[in-house]
Amino acid sequence: MHDDANGAGWCRCVAWWAPTWEGWGDRTAAENLALRRALWSRGEHDGFLAFADERPVGWVQVGPRDRLRKLVTQLERPPDDATWAVSCVLVAPDLRGHGVAAALLDGALEALQRDCVVRIEAYPRSGPTESDDAWTGPERLYAQAGFQLVRRGEQRSVVRLEL
Repeated sequence: MHDDANGAGWCRCVAWWAPTWEGWGDRTAAENLALRRALWSRGEHDGFLAFADERPVGWVQVGPRDRLRKLVTQLERPPDDATWAVSCVLVAPDLRGHGVAAALLDGALEALQRDCVVRIEAYPRSGPTESDDAWTGPERLYAQAGFQLVRRGEQRSVVRLEL
């Protein structure tokens, strides 16, 4: 899913895992892939995939929120081991606007509820965004899934859903 064809071959969904934003744009695809592989090696399986036939067409990164220190610090979230976070949403460009993200989020929420997760947050960009800057998912995606606004931020809002 995170490949050049989807415009995500560089990031590998490690933005929140990198220790700081300083130098983030200077990182190489190889550095990000190495970090992603290190995460997998230590058991950090942090997402759900959507498939159309056998082709991966969507990804939502989700896991315990407090493991993402940069996210917690930047968004000034109080410690809470019971809160999980949706931290990235990616849909293949040719399928954007066709409900893939909503279906993927719904499936992830169902799985999390079965696993007894009680609370989940997400951090959409505040206001209008370019499609390549909406990597945390658009506000309307979360509103449609029943998330409630916790705080409107200048750059990112915080929304929450009690499962």
